[in-house]
Amino acid sequence: MGQFDRKTDAALAQLNFEALSEVPGGEFVEIIGDLVKLIGTGGLWGLTGGASNLMLKVRRLAGASYGSNLIYAISAVRDDLAALYQSNEELHGRIESLQNEPKFAEAISALALRAMQTSVKDRLRRLARIVVNGVKEGDLEPEGLDDMMRAAAELKDTDIVLLGEIYDSQKSLMKQPRLSTTSWFGQIQTLWNEFVDSGTLDGSKHLVYRSSFSRLESHGLIQKFREISTAAVGLEPYTLLEEGLKFYERLQEIAVPQ
Repeated sequence: MGQFDRKTDAALAQLNFEALSEVPGGEFVEIIGDLVKLIGTGGLWGLTGGASNLMLKVRRLAGASYGSNLIYAISAVRDDLAALYQSNEELHGRIESLQNEPKFAEAISALALRAMQTSVKDRLRRLARIVVNGVKEGDLEPEGLDDMMRAAAELKDTDIVLLGEIYDSQKSLMKQPRLSTTSWFGQIQTLWNEFVDSGTLDGSKHLVYRSSFSRLESHGLIQKFREISTAAVGLEPYTLLEEGLKFYERLQEIAVPQ
């Protein structure tokens, strides 16, 4: 997590998160406000000297380990926002106005609550990317974010890798406009057969894949089809769902300009 130019730092310094006091989870307002100020001026590694009182607040609220998780997650949000600000001039106004956006405040509060559930750094980074990519797309609807954050905090890295492979195989079909049900079903069968025939999945490890398929399906990201020829090797066909497409795209890294 690095430092950014003065213009970017100045823009992000305006995010005071006061709106958090108006939404569920408002008990985080003072803590997150202090975190943003510290991270914005000293960076993640500059927290050591200025964070003693802040960490006492966090410990009183939820314990020392949660404090570390929260610092990491909010740092990731800030760094991703900085990267987004630097690489998308057309989004400057949107990012600068986030301090007055209740949905953004609610998203940060939801992230803070989800950070209680995991200490895995990759999962904390996923939570941050979901929030910041939501800013990028202008989509911070609480219900959708809550579902995606729950998945981000619960899925394993192997599940995300498998989802990405299904995404790469089926995204072109998912983006086709006005695709009829009959046409879609037939094309999914074809794409799945091609996917299996490509050797992406090792049939001898089908029990491992079944665990990932089950977790992805439980989050509404993929759906199992009726059995067709590929089921003979224990690889039933799955289709990517719209929520799976959206979730995977929201997990993608914000590119930092070189």
